[in-house]
Amino acid sequence: MKKVSLIIIAFFAFVSLVQAGNDKGKKVADASYAVDTQSSKLVWTGKKVTGAHTGNVSISGGNLVFANNKLKSGSFDIDLTTLTNTDLTDQSYNEKLIGHLKGEDFFSVAKFPKASFIITSVSPKGGENYEIAGKLTIKGITNEVKFPAVVKAEKNKATAQAKILVDRTKYDIKFRSKNFFENLGDKAIDNDFELDVNLVANQSGVSAKAGK
Repeated sequence: MKKVSLIIIAFFAFVSLVQAGNDKGKKVADASYAVDTQSSKLVWTGKKVTGAHTGNVSISGGNLVFANNKLKSGSFDIDLTTLTNTDLTDQSYNEKLIGHLKGEDFFSVAKFPKASFIITSVSPKGGENYEIAGKLTIKGITNEVKFPAVVKAEKNKATAQAKILVDRTKYDIKFRSKNFFENLGDKAIDNDFELDVNLVANQSGVSAKAGK
């Protein structure tokens, strides 16, 4: 009886080892998270000699893809028609600024209502920290940008935070740039503007309510 028991134990141990080997060889499916456009936020900041302006713009879609709980790829779209300013309290000045930003001197929103970003490479830097490179398209012009980011996925929810510095002149936005105009004095506007990105995404097939 003891001998039979040992044989049975050995058999199940063998089966367990085989199963473990098979599981190890299996490829873990990627986990895709759809960007929650209501919870995500994008803040822009543009600087000039005499100060700065800041505001919001809506993210209209996107996704984050993870493999083995590590960021693999992703993208997001920006709806430039939603551009707003948050620092000017005078309504007439506020509307004038937004009208100018949406016009031909800047983003030409009537012709190019959407901007987009697509990740091309991801370099893990330990923990939730990454170095991300990707293609940013504005006004139909695409350039590569690189930036550090903090990205994490837990349960059915993923988040990503990053600050992206963008050289506007690479997107044919040259208004009051010292690179193209002389003697601007205090009317000069910095070439770089900042996008402070905060993405919230829910695992595909899982509602935002279920992920809480």
